[in-house]
Amino acid sequence: MNKVQIINQGKNYTHASAGNISAFDGKSFFKDCTGATSCEISFGTLPHAAEVPFFHSHRKNEENYIILSGSGRFQVNDDVFDISEGSVVRVSTDCDRNLKCTSAEPMTYICIQAKESSLDTYTMNDAEITERSNLL
Repeated sequence: MNKVQIINQGKNYTHASAGNISAFDGKSFFKDCTGATSCEISFGTLPHAAEVPFFHSHRKNEENYIILSGSGRFQVNDDVFDISEGSVVRVSTDCDRNLKCTSAEPMTYICIQAKESSLDTYTMNDAEITERSNLL
């Protein structure tokens, strides 16, 4: 059930949208439509008392879950803990994971999947301040 829509794109970018996050329902993946080569990004929503219907693990990729709304429980192997809006959970390779919504309202989250130990530089270590006319 892919609800992602390409809004516009140019030679060096793709702008896609899953729509209104407060009305988002289901699961959508962005890698294919944006042409991403470094990670997979997905949006997911679980209604009250729902959980992902399976546990899963990854051989090469870690996952980072960002909870945008709602609250619930997260399980990594045999560890279980509460999560809520603003929570960020990183899960390494070769371990089982799952999440469940426990709030009355749906729990909406972003999951970013990328190759574990692949981040060499980041933020200002990888950035360069450039001179360009501001057209905003």
